[in-house]
Amino acid sequence: MIFSHFPTRIFLTLGLLAVFVSACQPAAATPPPLDEAALMTAAVATVYAEAAAATSTQTASPPTTTPTLEPTPLRTPPALPGGFTTELLNPGDVPSAYIQDACQILNAKWDPSKAEPGTVIMPIMFHGIAKSDIEPGTNGVYHDMSMDDFHRLMKDLHDQGFEAITMQQAADFLYTNAKIPKRSVLLIVDDRKFRQSFDDTFRGYYEQWGWKVINSYITLDERPDIWQQNAELEAEGWVDHQAHGYIHNENITANSSEDYMRQELGKPFEMMQKYFNKTPIAYIWPGGSFTPRAVQIARELNYQLGFTVNPRGPLMFNWIPQAQESDPMRPSYIPEAPAGDPLLTLPRYWSPDARNYLDTVRNIGKEAAAYAETVKATELEYYDIVCAPVYGTLPTP
Repeated sequence: MIFSHFPTRIFLTLGLLAVFVSACQPAAATPPPLDEAALMTAAVATVYAEAAAATSTQTASPPTTTPTLEPTPLRTPPALPGGFTTELLNPGDVPSAYIQDACQILNAKWDPSKAEPGTVIMPIMFHGIAKSDIEPGTNGVYHDMSMDDFHRLMKDLHDQGFEAITMQQAADFLYTNAKIPKRSVLLIVDDRKFRQSFDDTFRGYYEQWGWKVINSYITLDERPDIWQQNAELEAEGWVDHQAHGYIHNENITANSSEDYMRQELGKPFEMMQKYFNKTPIAYIWPGGSFTPRAVQIARELNYQLGFTVNPRGPLMFNWIPQAQESDPMRPSYIPEAPAGDPLLTLPRYWSPDARNYLDTVRNIGKEAAAYAETVKATELEYYDIVCAPVYGTLPTP
């Protein structure tokens, strides 16, 4: 049978429909023939609709609610405190920063693998060290010192906790706050010297304490004997030669030509490579004289550091004493700020009176360290909110 596969309810439904249709027709009328196919289609649709409704009722899950998440509150970074200042500098000598990115500064400042806040470098300029006393008023008295005074200075430096560093160590510290002794000194001897000069003065301190010395070397290609002796010192590793001009005796001034400035700054690379097999990283300005244009050229040539003869104060990371204007009380000191590059116009103390500034340098370092502690929590909070997403979290001490 064609309907053998349909459920019994379908046949009951068809039967009821037939009875209903028959009852509703007038007796005299002849009932029209049933459209069994249409009736079957309607019945099947009814049964399946009822089954689907029943199934839906049985399997429907109760509605669920999505929990509401509370938004994470935004942290407002604190205002950063001002930089360290001190009354131990001359009023006209103002600390200058050379890094402006706050996150870069804080990352280097508070990384426990870096130098501690308050670490200082004291650059000292030496010219002549006489074997006998120097009479007041004689030529060179302001630049030279006696041998006795030299030894007193070296002893005082050591007794007060200073340690000598190289120019590369100084550059690494000033650029990245690389760790160096908390009280560091740069011993910078200007001009060409015979080997005997170093053997008579600084060699003993290298052998006793491991202290190296920097020689700012005039690089004019003459006197092969001096070149040879200094090449030997360089190879021995305790005299660190850096650039001090080429002709040297003609200082760079506002009247200097572009060619002359480029010669004085550029020739040392050629000559030091030739005789010492090294590239200088520091330029010690002859006579302490420089111009903004000369400083630009020095930066173009990739000098990392430059030194004047202005004894304005010690060096700290991102903290260099500079002057904006000429000082009538110190007319020979060229203002550094107009050059716009503190790292290439660094100050130096003069050896004859450097001992008078040892306490000042130490105390500036102490003040800077104490100030850093008072602002540490604020700076670390700022770093955590603003800087850590980019620079990463600081290592744990």
